[in-house]
Amino acid sequence: MRLRHIAAAAALLGLLCVPAHAEDRDISRDTLPPGDGWAAAEGGTTGGAAADDAHVYTVTDRAGLVRALDGGSDTPKIIRIAGTIDANTDDDGHRLDCADYTTDGYSLRGYLAAYDPRTWGAAKPSGPQEDARRASAARQAERIVLPVGSNTTIVGLGDDAVLKGASLQIKDADNVIVRNLELRDAYDCFPAWQPHPGGLGDWKAAYDNIWLTGARHVWIDHVTLSDKGHPDAKEPTYFARNFLRHDGLLDITGGSDLVTVSWSRLTGHDKAMLIGSSDSATGDRGRLRVTLHHNEFESIVQRAPRVRFGRVHVYNNRYVVPGGTDHRYSLGIGTESAVYAENNAFTTPAHVEAADLVKSWNGTALHQSGTLFNGYPVDLLAINNSYNSGSERDLTGDVGWTPTLHGPIDSARAADQDVARGAGAGRIP
Repeated sequence: MRLRHIAAAAALLGLLCVPAHAEDRDISRDTLPPGDGWAAAEGGTTGGAAADDAHVYTVTDRAGLVRALDGGSDTPKIIRIAGTIDANTDDDGHRLDCADYTTDGYSLRGYLAAYDPRTWGAAKPSGPQEDARRASAARQAERIVLPVGSNTTIVGLGDDAVLKGASLQIKDADNVIVRNLELRDAYDCFPAWQPHPGGLGDWKAAYDNIWLTGARHVWIDHVTLSDKGHPDAKEPTYFARNFLRHDGLLDITGGSDLVTVSWSRLTGHDKAMLIGSSDSATGDRGRLRVTLHHNEFESIVQRAPRVRFGRVHVYNNRYVVPGGTDHRYSLGIGTESAVYAENNAFTTPAHVEAADLVKSWNGTALHQSGTLFNGYPVDLLAINNSYNSGSERDLTGDVGWTPTLHGPIDSARAADQDVARGAGAGRIP
């Protein structure tokens, strides 16, 4: 009898000592709810929900993650990330830094001396230092570029799953889910100098935290994306330009289509989200259908998002520009874009005006309604057309379509509060 009492007490103690996250529901087989944005169209998005038990992985390091991704295979798979995984590690798990990738005599000092615009001019870099930079960059790419294939779910376990230094690339893949994961610091050791005709140029970094190109049916949910660890604002200036180490946080290009990005947090970055790669990519017509809802864009300088060609529904998002931070614009209306924005909330310091929130990049149309700016309702279309410069065209409110795939659309004020509490990794209810 006494032994039974001890056993019962021990069992009870075991239950009490189980970490809270261990009792959380299994989200790894969740699928996109019907009607939840563009990714719900044309069959919906299920990711790796059909995976058999042999293709359900829990990974704790880069080597395990690479094995689970299987080179971007289309086999249905579920990959659960536990703890922090650093992509800049060797096969034995040892940390790698930029010096470990450097080869063929590349040095930043040598590169800067070779391509200084005052002596090199406006020509594209070529020669030994550029060749060495490319070779060094290729060595880093072998480590940090992680291809994601079709029928894949990648999900973080608990509230502290982190993928650090990696670029998840969903290329020519269909039916992918990424959820409950922090992706930070896709750091480029070897940025390239790109001269501009008649001007200095810019530094170009190679890696997005998540990059979609030619992808279809993708659901990104409750992720946190940032440059945490190496903010570009703290990088030096070379050739009178900030030495950028990061590209986008989440770029959707190359004819990608049927994408929903929900309840995610993009923070501390310059160019956050590009939808559509160039004005000349006319093959993107009819594609780039994207829904952005209940996301937080905090301390984002620009591209939240910038859109070309796509039909993009932007609703119930929260935009925060803290005092003392740079801001250029939030919504970029590009060539043949059709952005339908409703019930979004913007909070900015005094130096950012409502007229700064929208910028036309050869775009002609923006539907907006229910916008809240520092607690007050505003009409972004009317403001843009009243304050735009002589070099920009007025925008029309007719974007040629009306969204039908969406959940309940709350007021901007209610959404602002809900997103502040619920967006980002580790916050799936």
